[in-house]
Amino acid sequence: MARAVRQLATEALQLPEEERLALATELIDSVEGLPDPEWETAWLRELSARDQAKASDYKTWSLVRSRILKRLTKP
Repeated sequence: MARAVRQLATEALQLPEEERLALATELIDSVEGLPDPEWETAWLRELSARDQAKASDYKTWSLVRSRILKRLTKP
């Protein structure tokens, strides 16, 4: 890594978290190019499917706790 880049990185790491995230977003956007609307649509569809799958697999804490306790008490 060039000295100037190391210096920038050192200074950037001193920033508050919110500003570091904003800087990281700017840097990523600068190298990724224009967004692909097809990719974005596919990703939103995937997120929706994952959210629905998670909701259908929901377990209450009492059920999970009882299963854990049963496993812990087995010889």
